[in-house]
Amino acid sequence: MRLLLAELAPVPGTPESNAQRIASIVRAAPADLAVFPELYLSGYRVGDRFHRLALTPRDPVTETLRGAAAASRTAILVGAPVASTERAGEVHNAAVAILPSGEVHVQVKRYLPTFGPFEEGSLFTPTDTSHPIAVGGRSIGPEICYDVFFPEVSRDLALAGAELLVAISAAPVTSRRLFERLLPARAIENAVPVVYVNRVGVEDGIVFGGGTGA
Repeated sequence: MRLLLAELAPVPGTPESNAQRIASIVRAAPADLAVFPELYLSGYRVGDRFHRLALTPRDPVTETLRGAAAASRTAILVGAPVASTERAGEVHNAAVAILPSGEVHVQVKRYLPTFGPFEEGSLFTPTDTSHPIAVGGRSIGPEICYDVFFPEVSRDLALAGAELLVAISAAPVTSRRLFERLLPARAIENAVPVVYVNRVGVEDGIVFGGGTGA
């Protein structure tokens, strides 16, 4: 499987321009799977604007990504706020997979940090389940940042058939050493490779740590 790992900083509050950047990247460098960081489409520190920026099934941002995936024959996995389809007004922190076929799959973050500089628990609604996604004949298991700290998330995905764990992140530089320990542990525990894509840049005083790798 050919992977494109995009360690980038988004422009906060501009899903349209961030989606256009994704489209340009995958058209220039097609792959089986292109992976972008947690909340890349919206930015991480946008507060109540998440409600306005949240994706819906047929919004223009989703359609831009559908077109890019189809044109490049590349599956795209990207972090975004997503409007709940079950409870009006609620928003999820999610990994959104857009396949070349036009299919869209959403994996909601399970564990929301609400300590230190993080306030996700007051902004997003979590889930308690994880499901692999079929990409190019392979099964990938999406995880979002803090989910990696909880072994049951990776185990659920592996037991459900995931052949590759893909963790997207918006982790600060102070957390980098933790991920450097946890990611190999998740791979060893489940006997599957792990891919990690973390963002870079500075947003509202948080310095994001990169560290992308496989």
